[in-house]
Amino acid sequence: MCFSTTASFTAGAGLLLVGSISLVKAKTTSQYVLACIPILFAAQQLIEGLLWLALSHAAYARWSELAMYLFLAFAQTVWPIMVPLSMLLFEKDPVRKKILLGLLGTGVLSALYLGYSLLNYHASARIEEHHIRYSLGFPFQSRLLRGIPYMLATAISPFVSSHKLLRMLGWALVLSYVLTAIIYTTYLTSVWCFFGSILSMLILFIIVKMNSENLKAIAIS
Repeated sequence: MCFSTTASFTAGAGLLLVGSISLVKAKTTSQYVLACIPILFAAQQLIEGLLWLALSHAAYARWSELAMYLFLAFAQTVWPIMVPLSMLLFEKDPVRKKILLGLLGTGVLSALYLGYSLLNYHASARIEEHHIRYSLGFPFQSRLLRGIPYMLATAISPFVSSHKLLRMLGWALVLSYVLTAIIYTTYLTSVWCFFGSILSMLILFIIVKMNSENLKAIAIS
């Protein structure tokens, strides 16, 4: 993650386990998609672990650029699509579905812009103060302009959901973002991805809780 090689690999291994259990517990297509989130975060954290090795050990230096771009691809193109999509698949209310579809469209546009920028503009990573600092030479350098579409898709879409458990996930994401932006402003990309990955462990609880509530509803009916 953002603090050390060991922490990245440990987080990645833990998330892989949580995601695997979530997949086993999942009962519906929407739950399977949601259960993929911890597994994708696991891959992202393992990739950043490789980046830590590449930046700190000359023997792995040749892997630094590949690891950096893979990590940034996850951070900037996967999540603005994956999060609203997973919320949309759960939604049955027609009005909320339309809003989530709009947020998914926003996420796709954000991912396209960030993906294009990754391919065509300079990016770099270096270890600084026990964190990895990513420097992105993208157009529209204002973090506000770049960040609003991304945040709408990733952090706001759970609040649109009619499922209170998914809204709880949204609160966790927003609070972690605010704290990260205040305390680790310079290292926001790395640190918030770590907190987001840890928070994705809530997904196992959400899936188990949903299935438990469904069983109770069936029993009552």
